[in-house]
Amino acid sequence: MDADFYAELIAERGPRGRWFGATVDGARRIIWRNAEAGKRSGLGLLAIRRRKEGDLIGYCGLIAGTAGIDQPEIAYELLRRAHGHGYATEAAMAVIDAAAATGRHRLWSTVRIWNAPSFRVLQKTGFRRDHSETESRAAIRSTWFVTFRPAKSRPSRGRPAGSRR
Repeated sequence: MDADFYAELIAERGPRGRWFGATVDGARRIIWRNAEAGKRSGLGLLAIRRRKEGDLIGYCGLIAGTAGIDQPEIAYELLRRAHGHGYATEAAMAVIDAAAATGRHRLWSTVRIWNAPSFRVLQKTGFRRDHSETESRAAIRSTWFVTFRPAKSRPSRGRPAGSRR
């Protein structure tokens, strides 16, 4: 991932749209740490580009979160200008399907309580709320979501089964 782009992306984090690590050097360090973690775990984050425009708008993938490699966390983040177009949902569904193809049937997600767009993505991709907690180091309230899914199974998109046009 490009450090200039990533610095722009992380600058938008938080309820007020600013984050302390939003420098190009800080972004390079985070990208390097994520790449090293990916080498150890076999998990990683992939850039999201819009097909038509070809511009970089975010990332999506799996990380070894609190539950570890066998029950990884899905992680995604998009520039705010890309919110509301279904890009995060599309990318998350692709990652969920890929995880299911590896035999993983339980994925987690951790979302800060103020992050309404992420709550909507998780709802659309079949996650359910598991619990909430406050992180002691930052006094930030987070909600944990979990999805259980057999391989190649997707939540219903559109009309309920048996409905008529």
